[in-house]
Amino acid sequence: MKISIERAALLKALSHVQSVVERRNTIPILSNVMIDAAKGQLKLTATDLDIEIVEALPADVLRNGSTTAPAHMLYDIVRKLPEGSQVQAELMTAEGGRLAVSAGSIRFELACLPKEDFPQMAAGAQPHRFRLPAPELMRLIDKTRFAISTEETRFYLNGIFLHVAKGSKAVMRAAATDGHRLARYELDMPDGAADMPGVIVPRKTVAELRRLLDDAEGAIDIALSDTKIQFATSGVELTSKLIDGTFPDYQRVIPSGNDKVLAVDAREFTHAVDRVSTISADKTRAVKLNLNPDRVTLSVVNPDSGTATEDLGATYSAAPIEIGFNARYLLDITNQIEGKEVRFLLSDASAPTIIEDAEDSHTLYVLMPMRV
Repeated sequence: MKISIERAALLKALSHVQSVVERRNTIPILSNVMIDAAKGQLKLTATDLDIEIVEALPADVLRNGSTTAPAHMLYDIVRKLPEGSQVQAELMTAEGGRLAVSAGSIRFELACLPKEDFPQMAAGAQPHRFRLPAPELMRLIDKTRFAISTEETRFYLNGIFLHVAKGSKAVMRAAATDGHRLARYELDMPDGAADMPGVIVPRKTVAELRRLLDDAEGAIDIALSDTKIQFATSGVELTSKLIDGTFPDYQRVIPSGNDKVLAVDAREFTHAVDRVSTISADKTRAVKLNLNPDRVTLSVVNPDSGTATEDLGATYSAAPIEIGFNARYLLDITNQIEGKEVRFLLSDASAPTIIEDAEDSHTLYVLMPMRV
């Protein structure tokens, strides 16, 4: 194998594939990226056995061949080569051997492992296929992923639940929850998705996909079965196993009788929560909201360091109420509000609260209160 390729193109592709590779691996071959050169194309493949990413890009292939090389080390080498340089890569000997990487007078030789040892993830039949515009998929992820649970014991919450909801109008919904807060985003159901099963896309897959979307243009082709999902865009294919579990019926935790409505300037409110929560070192203590006609008072009490309060003008006409929330969870939600106004639909101090962007009907959040 012998290739020549422009540094920037190689670096971009390596940045995508190496992020899938775990830093610590008990199986040595999983630390490597598969490099395959043929017919004017360079193909890079990396996997952790749950996710596989394949990226193909044009290259000057002087001699066909393939090998595997340490993914993170190869990425670091290319990253440190001079900008604008032309990179040559040559497999010195077959059956593993060494990969020579050079640019001008700079030369590295990397130990390789045999390509035959590299695991291949079989995608299998994926009967459900549809497309989503890259910005729409990006928005779906950004509006929900912060609520994904990191608690491994409830593994079925460690991802985004993607499914079709059929009511008066069929929509595609994404939902994530950690038991304390819920984020739900919905969009018009794309063609081809009507019969798709509800699937849970793992947290790591969501992170890798979001990273790819920064460089994606146009539409993303999505194909899925009961066990795997694949995203394809501009020369990149990301295939992942799905979480084998049942996502809870989250619709049951969305209250329907919350009749107290608070409307407040989203940016002002977010900054106020951030300010008063400074008194709490870890920002997880409760921030208390005192709601009175056309006013909300935010307060935090920390027995070790002091107190903080801030008054904000608001639209509120129901009976006064006092309710507490985890400040960090509250900020995670209000930071997603893009409109001018954030609306809180409340019932009482112990019931779940609905939080909405007044200008975005696609997104809904539910937050459990804290005892204060």
